[in-house]
Amino acid sequence: MKRAKLQAAVVGGTPDDIEQAFYEALHNADIEQLMACWAEEDDIVCVHPGGARMIGAGAIRTTFEAMFNNGSVQAFPERVHKVQSLASSVHHLVERVEVTTLQGARQAYVIATNVYHKTPQGWRMVAHHASPGTSKDAVDVGAKPTVLH
Repeated sequence: MKRAKLQAAVVGGTPDDIEQAFYEALHNADIEQLMACWAEEDDIVCVHPGGARMIGAGAIRTTFEAMFNNGSVQAFPERVHKVQSLASSVHHLVERVEVTTLQGARQAYVIATNVYHKTPQGWRMVAHHASPGTSKDAVDVGAKPTVLH
């Protein structure tokens, strides 16, 4: 059933479906599910907080496999801001990451941008760029537009 749900999300669905599948894959340390969220293009890109830019599915897969060797990643997308057009969708969000330290469970914050394109296979991730955040990032800064069109 899990694979059928993933297949439906990847083939059809929306950028939100792919984003949900991506974070579910992180929670389950499921490399196959995670890679199924990515577009089948040579120029897909991923940047982890403080890390180098990885271009292409092979480099992206390798880095996530290394992360999953240490266990799952409990990242929870919050306060997603979306900009969408017919064939692309940009999601800027705060990831609340639960980490276990010697002092016990702690929360860390990451600022992330996920970019999705509509491909012949359906919506797929083409970029994930994450930067280190702080607890102050748990609150949005700036005013939201008040004019409705």
